[in-house]
Amino acid sequence: MAAYNKADLERRMAGAVESLKNDLVGLRTGRASTSLLDPVTVTVYGANMPITQVATVSVPEPRLISVQVWDKANVGPVDKAIRSAGLGLNPIVDGTTLRLPIPDLTEERRKELAKLASQYAEKARIAARNVRRDGNDSLKTDEKKGVVSEDERKRHETEVQKLTDATIADIDAAAAAKEKEILGK
Repeated sequence: MAAYNKADLERRMAGAVESLKNDLVGLRTGRASTSLLDPVTVTVYGANMPITQVATVSVPEPRLISVQVWDKANVGPVDKAIRSAGLGLNPIVDGTTLRLPIPDLTEERRKELAKLASQYAEKARIAARNVRRDGNDSLKTDEKKGVVSEDERKRHETEVQKLTDATIADIDAAAAAKEKEILGK
């Protein structure tokens, strides 16, 4: 049986692009969004949980995020998790509700966020290249086993490279769009 599976490679490369898009959604651009808190995990009950599993996150105003913690005992850990997430947000605690005012982005903060978007994009490019390497390795293994000929292997490697190039182009486009949004250009 052949180890090379083009559909699996396509799925994994698409996963790299989707992962990047999810990461980029978490970068704020001056507007409040519940997705800003997606990367925040809270340590409660002896486990790390997404913030959405211990509180209700809403956007009552364009520049304010409201976090309604369900259990009073979890207010402190949620506050700590948001502050330590590196999002530049400082919660205001009011009982079991945390209010997160979204400050205006300074030019310096915009540049930091654009740099972070570039780092996310580079991680996604590396993931796509790793998938390409895995595909090429499985093709070489198949050739050694006699499952595919050398010509077939080279043809498949060309397909894998085209898929990788297309995936990296998608990654670059998503990162460029987010950087443009962040920098306001």
